[in-house]
Amino acid sequence: MMNITSWLGARSSVGTFVGGIHPPEEKELAADAAIEVLPSPREVRISLLQHLGAMCQATVKPRQEVQVGDVIGRSDAFVAAPVHASIAGVAQRESVATLPNGRHVPVIPIKAAAEQEFRGSALLADIYGGPWPVDEAQRLDPKDIVQAAREGGLVGLGGAAFPTHVKLVRNDKFPIDTVIMNGCECEPYLTADDRVMFEFPEPVIAGTLLSMQAVGAQRALVCIEENKPRAIESLRSAARGTAVQVVVLKTKYPQGGERQLVLAATGRTVPGGGLPFQVGVVVVNVATAAALARSALRGKPLTHRVVTVSGAGIRQPKNVLTPLGTTYGELIRYCGGVTGNATRVVAGGPMMGFTLSSADEKSELIPTPVTKGTSGITVLIDRDVQRAGQTACIRCGRCVQVCPMRLVPTRLALAARAQHREVMERYHIGACVECGCCAFTCPASIPLVQLIRVGKVMIQNMDKRS
Repeated sequence: MMNITSWLGARSSVGTFVGGIHPPEEKELAADAAIEVLPSPREVRISLLQHLGAMCQATVKPRQEVQVGDVIGRSDAFVAAPVHASIAGVAQRESVATLPNGRHVPVIPIKAAAEQEFRGSALLADIYGGPWPVDEAQRLDPKDIVQAAREGGLVGLGGAAFPTHVKLVRNDKFPIDTVIMNGCECEPYLTADDRVMFEFPEPVIAGTLLSMQAVGAQRALVCIEENKPRAIESLRSAARGTAVQVVVLKTKYPQGGERQLVLAATGRTVPGGGLPFQVGVVVVNVATAAALARSALRGKPLTHRVVTVSGAGIRQPKNVLTPLGTTYGELIRYCGGVTGNATRVVAGGPMMGFTLSSADEKSELIPTPVTKGTSGITVLIDRDVQRAGQTACIRCGRCVQVCPMRLVPTRLALAARAQHREVMERYHIGACVECGCCAFTCPASIPLVQLIRVGKVMIQNMDKRS
């Protein structure tokens, strides 16, 4: 009997993947909004956990003065990334913040100093501007590039937040021949990566070449969906004369998922329960590549990121270069606040994001801090969230047809609701990437993703007790 991995490989073709959906893109709201720089906030609240892996411990004390780029939290664990001050100021007593996924984490508040070294266009130029000597990538020792990624606190800026240096370490057992730069940004509304690729392609290409040098790859593919023509042309121009190839893929959600992207770009199938390196591929987000170039070539850590603030419920959709630790409320205020018919604030995009609150005038007070994985804030209105009442599963099979992992989401969801661990494991609940395709297409309006998430947590809790 053909297993899931073989079936996926047999049914795929380069440029796309099996399953997936075409939700309304809604990218036009912010796609033409050039990156703006958020005025320096009076205070930031920097989380000590902004990545997958071990939490950092504070390395500063209350009332200690810090400068932009100073390390304020560190962990000695391999799967971890240090955190740095994003503004100059005075560190405050450690407190606690709640992340969008509901986890309570320690944060280091920093009250801003009156004078900041860079503001406005000067800050944008310091992070993305100037020359990026691509020839220098080949002269750097691979270990130095990995170390720069680690000391710079780099993680996946597409949302996964996996520490970048872990991906770049060479593994003799699994040699890497291909680096894929993920510029798909397939989540509706979000345009931060699109704007970085279009406005600042040079550091993206430099970071791509550095990634190749680090892992010893022979080729690099910058993968972009066909709905981003300006970014495609901009990167092609910047990549001219280098070993980097810009690859245009079909627009389909979730094209930006690592497994789907590897399959679409190379025709290779990541094994069930495996990772891309097992098929000779490393996947890095394009904004992470730009951060790698800055860290390796200029010695500066990750302190800011571009965040898309969009949706019909936001008055002025923007792409904003934001200091890490800025509150969501600060960003919403900068974008003009919410409209009168705003209904919901989502951390990230509507497919995989987490709902934060009802969208009203209090949205400008949301204390949730921006982290390295914050790609966007989406404010939805009534029509975006209207949903038919939930009914029983009608066995139509649509969730199976669109699932990019070829699972049976309704079976998993019902097993989770019944707390039936054996059935959840038999139908591979751990393979679910929680992309939301199933819930989007379900005519019965069953909250499939939420139930599957609950099932995963239930199994984790069972394992902890055993």
